[in-house]
Amino acid sequence: MYPYNNNNNDNNGPIPSARLPSRPRYGGEEYPMQQVPFNNSSPPPFPTSPNESNPFYDPTTPNDVQRPLLVNAESTASSVTLNNGNGAGVRFTNNKSNMIGGGPEMGTGIGPRRQTRRYKTIRKVKLTGGNLVLDNPVPTKYLQRVKRKDKDEFTHMRYTAATCDPADFEKQNYKLRQNLLGRETELFIVLTMYNEDEVLFCRTMNGVMKNVTHLCSRNRSSTWGPEGWKKVVVCVVSDGRTKIHPRTLSVLAAMGVYQEGMAKNVVEGKPVTAHIYEHTTQLSIDADMNFRGDEKGVVPVQVLFCLKEKNQKKINSHRWFFQAFGPLIKPNVCVLIDVGTKPGGRSLYHLWKCFDINKNVAGACGEIKAMLGPRGSLLLNPLVASQNFEYKMSNILDKPLESVFGHISVLPGAFSAYRYTALQNDIHGHGPLEKYFLGEKMHGSDADIFTANMYLAEDRILCYELVAKKEAAWVLHYCSNAYGETDVPDTVAEFISQRRRWLNGSFFAGIYALVHWMKVWGSNHNILRCLMFMFEDLYQLYNLIFSWFAIGNFYLVFYIMTTSIESVPNPPFSTSAASVVHTVLNYVYVLLLIIQFIIAMGNRPQGYKWAYFMIIVFFAILMGYILFCTVWITVAGVISAVDTAESSTDARFLALIQQSTFRDVIISVCSTYIMYLVSSCLFLDPWHIFTSLVPYVFMSPSYTNVLNIYAFCNTHDVSWDKARRLLQVFQNHACYLLDHFQLVTGDYYLKWSRSMAVVW
Repeated sequence: MYPYNNNNNDNNGPIPSARLPSRPRYGGEEYPMQQVPFNNSSPPPFPTSPNESNPFYDPTTPNDVQRPLLVNAESTASSVTLNNGNGAGVRFTNNKSNMIGGGPEMGTGIGPRRQTRRYKTIRKVKLTGGNLVLDNPVPTKYLQRVKRKDKDEFTHMRYTAATCDPADFEKQNYKLRQNLLGRETELFIVLTMYNEDEVLFCRTMNGVMKNVTHLCSRNRSSTWGPEGWKKVVVCVVSDGRTKIHPRTLSVLAAMGVYQEGMAKNVVEGKPVTAHIYEHTTQLSIDADMNFRGDEKGVVPVQVLFCLKEKNQKKINSHRWFFQAFGPLIKPNVCVLIDVGTKPGGRSLYHLWKCFDINKNVAGACGEIKAMLGPRGSLLLNPLVASQNFEYKMSNILDKPLESVFGHISVLPGAFSAYRYTALQNDIHGHGPLEKYFLGEKMHGSDADIFTANMYLAEDRILCYELVAKKEAAWVLHYCSNAYGETDVPDTVAEFISQRRRWLNGSFFAGIYALVHWMKVWGSNHNILRCLMFMFEDLYQLYNLIFSWFAIGNFYLVFYIMTTSIESVPNPPFSTSAASVVHTVLNYVYVLLLIIQFIIAMGNRPQGYKWAYFMIIVFFAILMGYILFCTVWITVAGVISAVDTAESSTDARFLALIQQSTFRDVIISVCSTYIMYLVSSCLFLDPWHIFTSLVPYVFMSPSYTNVLNIYAFCNTHDVSWDKARRLLQVFQNHACYLLDHFQLVTGDYYLKWSRSMAVVW
């Protein structure tokens, strides 16, 4: 209760000892934009009724602003009387000596006027087919940077609040701009992201826009040309409204694709599941945050930004792409890119050309390159260099071989393309997409351990289902001219966590493909193609068995080489010294294997990063000693064979062939390192041999002993990032405690400390 003076006859009455009551916040549910005097006992009416459409805040239309009426305290009257309901009140005068709420600079005794930013705009819109669809002008500063302003797709951003599941998007009468404009889409590109920052997003988006510019520059093409951008739609799907990086949203806003304050949580009593923004942008922003427009040759690009309300993983993002937007756009080719992957300047054209030339191609992929930094500076990190060599040899040896057979075991989700019609299910709902989207439900308690691990590599399942699709004859193709650059792990803990998902997913998905080998005979492939698939299955079976026994094979190589050095002619050191070295290394080897099993069971590599680092260093030293023993034994065998042979060249050559040690070593070296060199030269890309071969050789024991042990000790972990999930659970729990005030400060701090201890 505010004290007041009952003497109302004195115009210069005493000033009350308390401040004026705080003004209400207008525009909310308690105090809408309509005002009534303070002495009115009836509450102000709410400006909308259940039959009217929802109000919408639009800061870009100042002409529609409905300002509230001025109350007495804001008018120019010389006095104000506030009543308390029983006739008593207090009078405030406009005497400068009795200023209230103002500073010396204010000439009246009134409080400052309410600021403009507190006012809200109420727009009443009609639902379009029961759906909230809004067209809002883009910012003026954006229009000043762009060239074309002749159509609404350039001057307005279209917002749609989706309240349904992706599978029901078309049934709920939702439309996209491509439907309204009657355009056919040749390339439908999806960029999936979680919480990537603006640098990663701009790296990918700018690369895609450069590819669209290249498509428009192909004037002699029957499909592309100056208006080719109308046949390309770029769909950006962000996994969770609260997870997206705020600076990434700022970049999207600068491109005209996103506007703050437009999103609605509920429409017609139904919660919103996704916020869809559509705009044809004419600006590109590179990774250095430089704007590029028409003066740099940038062409318009149709962008569809889908901001999901909840975090529901990457497969759900692909459901929005394939099940919600795909049936409306009906594209020819769909391209899947992860935010952070930078496509080459002409990569999208080369991928599309694979489908245009061969009508039986259902999927294609390009080369995945490791980002090496400026002037290859990241190659100084042995971890990055070894991965660079691994990626290169996979794209030189594995992918082309599998492409010849027609079945590529995996089209990387970071950079791949699919024919939209090949992905569709049959009339009964069975097909490639049905199997692919099962992965959304197979990461929890609904799946057994085999299925859950298999769907860690859901892209492998999709590839097999495409080539084995019933009553079809689809094949997969590798395009070496297309490439995408991506970051690779540069720390031991991140590297081990990534390979745990890859190894477990590929192992169980490989078993799935081998078990269902008969499915290809139900397709429309000819007998020759089916036999080629069978031969490839045998090749994959051999690789599976070899990888299963890889740890034992490496130990045998170590044991044989380190013991053979003791009996070789002219040994590098005495027999007793060689025996001691072998014994010490053998015991340390076995001890480290045991330690790895112990720390791998139920522990994250982030908690034992120094232990894993020391283990990797030991295996690198061990590999160096094995190479030393191998070279010494080989040279000693050659010298011994030449000395015992006759003087003729043929006799010496036969002696070398008959020498078992030399023969076995030469076969091993030729089947690995010599093949690496020859195949790389045939591909005219041998530089990784000189920059990355040595780090890869010394890291190869860790690929076998460290990664395999950690992966198979954690088959129970089918999450993509356990630490992130734990932190999310803790954050949600802490917010719950704060919102409901269930604990006092001390108890909450104790609970917070315990939760942090569990997380770490």
